Amino acid sequence: MPLPGAPLNPPLRDWQGRWAWVVGASSGIGRATAAALHAAGARVIVSARQAGALDAFAQEHAGSIALPLDVTDLQAVHAAAQAARAHAGGAPALVMYCAGHYRPQRATEFDLTEMQRHLAVNYGGVLHLLDAVLPMLATAGGGHLSLVGSVAGYRGLPLSLAYGPTKAALNNLAESLYLDLHPLGVGVSIVNPGFVETPLTAHNAFPMPALISPEEAAGHILRGWARGRFEMNFPRRFTAWMRLLRCLPDACYFAAVRRATGA
Repeated sequence: MPLPGAPLNPPLRDWQGRWAWVVGASSGIGRATAAALHAAGARVIVSARQAGALDAFAQEHAGSIALPLDVTDLQAVHAAAQAARAHAGGAPALVMYCAGHYRPQRATEFDLTEMQRHLAVNYGGVLHLLDAVLPMLATAGGGHLSLVGSVAGYRGLPLSLAYGPTKAALNNLAESLYLDLHPLGVGVSIVNPGFVETPLTAHNAFPMPALISPEEAAGHILRGWARGRFEMNFPRRFTAWMRLLRCLPDACYFAAVRRATGA
């Protein structure tokens, strides 16, 4: 049994010349992480729906490859995965899923279309990616798969009716993937940020405690990969409390959330 704090994945420290594919790299955490990987020496492939933003990234980061795709389109994901494999000459050292959709929602204003859009992008897109890349990672017997979740997936929160369940699913999915892929030599990690200043969180009309920049988030992520961590949650001054709340009995948890948010 690994000792507490021991790496759960092969540490990713030397990025020089290694290929990384970041899906959801047009803005926010995905773009900042792609930029940080490039600065560390990685050859970066960036994907998202916004082709213009990807082309701009590739122009600013020499050697990068732009592969536009819609994660809700299975065929488009498979085509992009084959293109990424061709560019990398095999399975990339890292495949990161950072595509996401978020709109605040309460049960009293239930919107089925929005619920399904969250499911299609935040979870269905991951399944499309897994369908495309798991065979190549398993065959390679290496590489690393990283999913971007959220502390909103730890427990139910106000205004998170559509978003939170999709991120909770990613936490469970990542744990199952780890158990299946670790014996094959494939690393798996889940990234659970707190509040990060991105186009998604711009929809929030409430104060966001411990808000950090995408660049700070990217730094946390790369340090987590370098340490071989399975889960990265940050900033710890906020996420430590969220992890603690996850352990509370239900009655205590609901009371604490109501006091903190006024819900």
